[in-house]
Amino acid sequence: MIEIEGVSRRFGDTLAVDDVSLRVEAGTVTALVGASGSGKSTLLRMINRLIEPSAGTVRIDGRDAASVPGEALRRGIGYVIQGYGLFPHWTVSRNVATVPALLGWDRARIARRVDELLRLFDLDPDVYAAKLPHELSGGQQQRVGVARALAAEPKLLLMDEPFGALDPLIRAKAQDDLVALQRRLGITVVLVTHDMEEAIRLGHRIGVMERGRLLQYAPPAELLARPAPGYVERLMGGADRPFQLLSLLTVADARDDGPADVGADVAPVPETLDLRDALGLLLWRGVDSLPVVAADGAPRGRLTLSAVLRRAGRPA
Repeated sequence: MIEIEGVSRRFGDTLAVDDVSLRVEAGTVTALVGASGSGKSTLLRMINRLIEPSAGTVRIDGRDAASVPGEALRRGIGYVIQGYGLFPHWTVSRNVATVPALLGWDRARIARRVDELLRLFDLDPDVYAAKLPHELSGGQQQRVGVARALAAEPKLLLMDEPFGALDPLIRAKAQDDLVALQRRLGITVVLVTHDMEEAIRLGHRIGVMERGRLLQYAPPAELLARPAPGYVERLMGGADRPFQLLSLLTVADARDDGPADVGADVAPVPETLDLRDALGLLLWRGVDSLPVVAADGAPRGRLTLSAVLRRAGRPA
């Protein structure tokens, strides 16, 4: 868990981060969003003390980060930046082994960990371990960068615009890989991005920043449904906002527990289906309700078009 209390950072006359407080629960992904100069990267770097706060406190698992020597703190936190920061003249294997080597792990343990991580990221060690970064694609470099950040088995991973240099197709795959990895390992992730769609796709909670201030900190569905007036509302605006909201909700969030009296010939929908897809089914089938079933096929009431529209914030 990360607790940030009243944290500020001043550079000369510029207040880059202004009295920010937030809490990141263990095992979750928090996305910090904002325009360039909003303070999101500065806030991220204060977590691992690459930048020291001018005021306030950062606690990691209840311990004041300022009480831990900076180098020791950073060795226990994974850190990924845009461009991945791979050492160009080091092999993939040596890049991944950077932090374990600094921590004094023995060679056999390092070799096992490098092999494990390369396989985890679908990089066959026999093929990729001896390659140099320039011999890899952008997506492969990104995976090596994340593997290196996870090499010492940190519980916390900080990511500063990690996917910004990737083309759209590779970027989508990298985002999916991160979601799968985070769920598998249960690590805590704090991610900086300027891309709201990326934040919605990845974050359990999103913090929106402007001019050093944290304007709103909430789950994606809450941001879409009830954005704070002003900057956040404009940032979350657009005709597709209701559909983004529906993609974060499932049929279980909108179903009616009443009888599913919609005709025996109408195929049911699973309660785990997202509401955007369910809306598509309602419109495609030309009906205003569908029966709902659980994973085991047990009936779970019905889903109505009016309920879906209400969840999207639209009149029924």
